[in-house]
Amino acid sequence: MHDWNRRDFLTRTAAIAATPALAQRPAAGAPRRQLLSGAWPPDRLARILLSVDDWKPFPAASARDAWQTLPGAAREALLAAGKRSKGSRWQPLPATLFLEYARTGNRSNFERVQFERRSQLRELVLAECVEAQGRFLDDIANGIWATCEETFWGVPAHLDMQKRGTGLPDVTEPVIDLFAAETASLIAWSIYLLGARLDAVHPMVRERGALEVERRILAPFRERDDFWWMGFGDGTARDRVNNWNPWINSNCLTCALLMDRNPERRARTAHKTLRSLDRFLDAYGADGGCDEGPSYWGRAGASLFDCLELLHSASAGRVQFYSVPLIGEIGRYIYRAHVCDDWFLNIGDGPARMQPDGDLVLRYGKRIDDARMQNLGAYFGQRQSADPEDEKSIGRQLATLFDSEVLRRAPANQPLIRDVWMPDLQVMAARRREGSREGLYLAAQGGHNGKSHNHNDVGNFVVYADGRPALIDVGVETYTAKTFSEDRYQIWTMQSGYHNLPTVNGIMQAPGPEYAARAVSYETGDAGAAFSLDIAAAYPREAGLTKWIRTLSLDRTRNEIAVRDAWQLSQPGSRIAWSLMTACEVAQPRQGEVRLSGGPLGSASVRLLVDEGLAVAVEEIPAEDPRLRSVWGGPLRRILLKAETVPVHGERSLRILQA
Repeated sequence: MHDWNRRDFLTRTAAIAATPALAQRPAAGAPRRQLLSGAWPPDRLARILLSVDDWKPFPAASARDAWQTLPGAAREALLAAGKRSKGSRWQPLPATLFLEYARTGNRSNFERVQFERRSQLRELVLAECVEAQGRFLDDIANGIWATCEETFWGVPAHLDMQKRGTGLPDVTEPVIDLFAAETASLIAWSIYLLGARLDAVHPMVRERGALEVERRILAPFRERDDFWWMGFGDGTARDRVNNWNPWINSNCLTCALLMDRNPERRARTAHKTLRSLDRFLDAYGADGGCDEGPSYWGRAGASLFDCLELLHSASAGRVQFYSVPLIGEIGRYIYRAHVCDDWFLNIGDGPARMQPDGDLVLRYGKRIDDARMQNLGAYFGQRQSADPEDEKSIGRQLATLFDSEVLRRAPANQPLIRDVWMPDLQVMAARRREGSREGLYLAAQGGHNGKSHNHNDVGNFVVYADGRPALIDVGVETYTAKTFSEDRYQIWTMQSGYHNLPTVNGIMQAPGPEYAARAVSYETGDAGAAFSLDIAAAYPREAGLTKWIRTLSLDRTRNEIAVRDAWQLSQPGSRIAWSLMTACEVAQPRQGEVRLSGGPLGSASVRLLVDEGLAVAVEEIPAEDPRLRSVWGGPLRRILLKAETVPVHGERSLRILQA
């Protein structure tokens, strides 16, 4: 059981959002593979999909046996949450609160209130399903009605999707962002679960909810192809998609399958979802790697799985895509990015510490028949609380509730795979021994600086000792308007100088897909693993780099990591500063040695052996931001290895050992 509370969840949920300018983009001329939509045209779907009345994805509140046989701890937790929300005030969402984002860049204040309203409604609905005595119905009706009265179901940070831009929402142009779609799904599930029970308050509650879902979500989804996240563009910026695509599609599909009683129109909506998901898949390489990192996998690959499960269920198993190789590889990414316990190989904006939805990982692993994925899912699922404050979308929570006995009995362990190589993503990882946390772990990446949620970090690496972080990827602070603006790379966490990378002549890496690794190679064996790449092209011309070959290797026998940088510069007299980021305490017991201990390393410690001639300096960075503090606990430190004058051709090396 972890100790994240509701406020932590709200911060994390709000964080999983990007603007089109930072979204993943398929390579020029990326194939239109139609992996999902090709075999399922609308007329075929119309013949196969169960009707709204016949489709029973989960037991409704009226199915008393199902709800009464849920595990006692889960029932008690759901009832306790409902009691806390019963009678609670529905906090207002005034125009001035909405305008804070446009005025000051603060997105958190509005989101905190809006997300709390959604949580209240979800908790009340599930408590009524458990108890079925009607005492929560008035509050549920208030919640649905209050939600329907909101001008916009999304958040201010996403309002640039409307023609009038950021400010206040234009009620004449409904736009579909992440949280408008999430809200619609919550309303749809609430009506499905409670059905005619809501009529005891008033029949207009159900009618109004259905009307608003149709007006705000289903009609725009059917009628418009120009929402950037759909991927129906012309090969330019509108083609860029990221986790928004499957996340929003999963909620739109939920609403259509639960609420649209026109079979042909419902099938057309399902087919459009598949066509849009195809654009998401077209951006993926065959290795299934998520360039947004493992935390975003929860709303990228995992939301793709949500979509596939909805169609599998609504077709009585006849629509299934789990034999498609890419679907399997996208699932396996989550354990390939797993380091140990709740530490993951983070990329870009993602945090290094997280807990994926264990039940979802288990179910995905079962669909693709992957034992390691199932084991990891059970490992996390069995540690996660039944308390609704471990929040997730209501559809996912229902799946977990009615899968709880399977989850409880499933074999659980951490795969801790020895070697990871994702050639399309250009990410490698290696540990000393398969299935063991003991020893050193090395991970590194190539790629380019035009990724979704990009940081300028081509050639970055991280090091763990006994499953605990020593040299780290910091992640990102709490999102503001600046995070997704043209000033993004003024933020220190986005800069290569605050990754484990060199700064040359005061010049750091530049953003854009053209700033990329070259000559990438990888090899592994029982003795060790090695990764090599040329990172010179990740820097702008003024850095004066002709070539920079970085080679990172793990010697399994000696339990040692080596980092070797060999360069060719265009001018003499250059200076170089190597940055190394850590959340540990830093000591210099002797010349040429730096020791890391404490902090997230716990009882482990690591020695860095530095080449002669490099001056060592340590800067402390207070971890005042709540998002960074939730991961790293205390202050961060940047170790700088400085060479004031280096030759045109040269090299330096760093040895990393466990103390």
